[in-house]
Amino acid sequence: MHTARVHRPYLLIAFDTLAWVFAYGAFTLLRYAGTDAPIVWAPVIGLTLGTAGLQVVVGGVLRMYHGRAKLATLEDMVLLGFLTVGCGAIASLVNAVSEPVLMARSVPIAATFMALFLMGVGRATWRRQVVRRRYNLSETAAPTLIFGAGEGGRQLIQSMLTSATSQFRPVGLIDDDRWKKHLRLEGVPVLGARGSIAHAASRTGATTLVIAVPTAGAHLIRDISTEAREAGLDVKVLPGVHELFSSHVSIRDVRDIDVKDLLGRSTIETDVGAIAHYLTGKRVLVTGAGGSIGSELCRQINKYGPAELIMLDRDESALHSVQLSITGQALLDSQDVVLADIRDVAALRSIFHARKPEVVFHAAALKHLPMLEQYPVEAMKTNVLGTLNVLRASAAVGVERFVNISTDKAANPSSVLGYSKRIAERLTSTVAKDTPGSYLSVRFGNVLGSRGSVLTSFASQIANGGPVTVTHPEVTRFFMTVEEAVQLVIQAAAIGRDGEALILDMGEPVVIEDVAKQLIDQSGKNVEIVYTGLREGEKMHEDLFGAGEWDERPEHPLVSHVPVPEIQVSRVTRAALDVSAEATVEKFRLWCEVGTEAEAEADLLRTRRDWSSIER
Repeated sequence: MHTARVHRPYLLIAFDTLAWVFAYGAFTLLRYAGTDAPIVWAPVIGLTLGTAGLQVVVGGVLRMYHGRAKLATLEDMVLLGFLTVGCGAIASLVNAVSEPVLMARSVPIAATFMALFLMGVGRATWRRQVVRRRYNLSETAAPTLIFGAGEGGRQLIQSMLTSATSQFRPVGLIDDDRWKKHLRLEGVPVLGARGSIAHAASRTGATTLVIAVPTAGAHLIRDISTEAREAGLDVKVLPGVHELFSSHVSIRDVRDIDVKDLLGRSTIETDVGAIAHYLTGKRVLVTGAGGSIGSELCRQINKYGPAELIMLDRDESALHSVQLSITGQALLDSQDVVLADIRDVAALRSIFHARKPEVVFHAAALKHLPMLEQYPVEAMKTNVLGTLNVLRASAAVGVERFVNISTDKAANPSSVLGYSKRIAERLTSTVAKDTPGSYLSVRFGNVLGSRGSVLTSFASQIANGGPVTVTHPEVTRFFMTVEEAVQLVIQAAAIGRDGEALILDMGEPVVIEDVAKQLIDQSGKNVEIVYTGLREGEKMHEDLFGAGEWDERPEHPLVSHVPVPEIQVSRVTRAALDVSAEATVEKFRLWCEVGTEAEAEADLLRTRRDWSSIER
């Protein structure tokens, strides 16, 4: 085969010439068979060789015989068609204008299309044999079904068949497109739609199914995964198109299904130029820097070259971890880590006036809903008064940009967590009204992999043998990855307007029970699901938008902007003196109602007077 490849130009020229000779000879005999007219072979041979020679010369100029296009590809066949038909047309014209004609006028026309057919079949046969010689059909490779008979499926099959180390052997395709039910890719047949997975697995002995649809959404992946696992198949997936290193799919891209595949998210595209503009060379402070959101914020902010990154947290172990992840060492003796509690007003004043941050990301908060239902006073101290402390400290030193990290539970709040985060949004909006700089909030749903998240809990319960506890079989939640959450937070400071909340388009909410079942299926364990019922303050379905809020996206197609009403700061500070749990919850409910603008303006004036003396 190597020798044939070296001499391929000459073999192709010889083959095309023979195709012309055969075509002219065959149609000459057919045309004159049964007639009294004699066949004059000299002009036939002359026109045949002239046509073949013309194709060789023009083909040589176009480099058709020297690898301009891969053999038998669409490009090669189109080029061959134009060349052959063009040469045949010239031969037919020469024959027609000759006096007398060299042969019957129908012969050159018919011979042209027969020669083209022979050339095409020859090239296709050559290519098929070359491809088949590269196949490595290992008997130890797992017989595999492939969902998706598109371009991704075709490339994956080729990679499976040609890779010497492939662990998969394609035995069938599954596709919901009824027009593909008779399709074969590289000899692998389509065996039916998704409802045929179990039958196809039984028929072929397949042990694995690969979802070869790089654009597949979470809903499709969940459906296919469920049916495949019920059929006893191990399920793999190709990553999304944004995760592929190139547009070409190969066996190296196949991986196990990740929880992110089951949840599905549209990746937000960050305006790096805008981010670099307000972070590069700036003093940036992050509260709650040791938490899931805060630590990822610090890691991403650090990439943009801030003049100083100040990581503030009350947990010294968390600060140790985030410093280690950024610098590769964690001596905890440098100025980038600050041990402080946002409840401590004096400590915040001292830190802010000493370090004078220009950009603040406020991620410090208590976030566990059932815990805060038991201890609402703690939510008051951290999520409400702590936020107010950070806002006042920021306003006192002239922070240019302030971003408050909120949650979807602040939309139509029904829990202490939701109330406290909604009040934090309103406090941010109040300070934003008459304070120089940009003050805004960012609202999103549950974060994958964060400490204490439902997915972390499920994984731990499955590892311990179960049961997995789900509050209700119909409860749904919004999810996003920590990377996307942080990208939104950083983007918000670039595109957000004063006093508003920014909300990410989080797609469709996910049924928590489905996530639990998928994680159990992936584990391969027989784990029971137990329903515990909704806890105090929990919703069946979370909201991203509160009552009276509307979906407006003036800057980014995945980011909504909603106005946030102000709140009477004096009411918050005065009422915080009453520390009973019952009184705190009632205050929370009242504070989530909109106060008058006049009252809010009076509060702001008092706030500025109170804090104007700090510099002095």
